[in-house]
Amino acid sequence: MGDVVHTTRIRIVREKGPTRKAVIEGFSEPVYYGIHGGIKRFYKIEPEKEHAATLDHIVAATAG
Repeated sequence: MGDVVHTTRIRIVREKGPTRKAVIEGFSEPVYYGIHGGIKRFYKIEPEKEHAATLDHIVAATAG
């Protein structure tokens, strides 16, 4: 097994409803997660503000 080159440190806090704030070590601004589009229609929730869903970030990360 190779050497560990990076350890990600993230703290995620639920703000209100489906909105979550991720504080990522090394970045000054938080990343917000939430719901939008078809996801909010599926769950029948109207958030105060739409944010990208965690699914959006996973797809973006794997698509590179």
